[in-house]
Amino acid sequence: GDTVPDVVFKCRVRDESVPGPNPFSWKDVKSSDLFKGKRAVVFALPGAFTPTCSSTHLPGYEKAYEEIKSLDIDDVYCLSVNDAFVMRQWGLHLGLAEEKSSSASPLNPGNFQQVKVLPDGACLFTRGMGMSCTWDSERGFGERSWRYSVVINDMKIEKLFVEVSRRSLSRA
Repeated sequence: GDTVPDVVFKCRVRDESVPGPNPFSWKDVKSSDLFKGKRAVVFALPGAFTPTCSSTHLPGYEKAYEEIKSLDIDDVYCLSVNDAFVMRQWGLHLGLAEEKSSSASPLNPGNFQQVKVLPDGACLFTRGMGMSCTWDSERGFGERSWRYSVVINDMKIEKLFVEVSRRSLSRA
């Protein structure tokens, strides 16, 4: 399969050396940090806090996490064209269990124990996957990700599932 884009995700990780109620530091995490030598599932969606993504997509993957992992998957990521602050608050709002100490995943500590949220705030991975769409007139979202799910095996696309929609959205 095709190689996934190797981009930098701007993430926030728990850092106990930072005082106050928001003990987080910025961390650059590359696609290769997450996918090189690993088999992962990424599901992408238009936006955090949107109704269907919040009621069905992320909770569904969270519920099926152990089953997905049993299929020789190393990790599961939820990607959206939102920043790290929004993605974290969305995960907390949905009741995902925060990983407060382990740094086994490059996104932790401070992300989540099961499904990890992956902020693609600059839309770099989404554009690189050819999944960027613009929802300007319909919802006023601007540039977002089309809904898709992908199995990535050592930086290569093993399987790709793309939502089919009757809506006419302009693909960027």
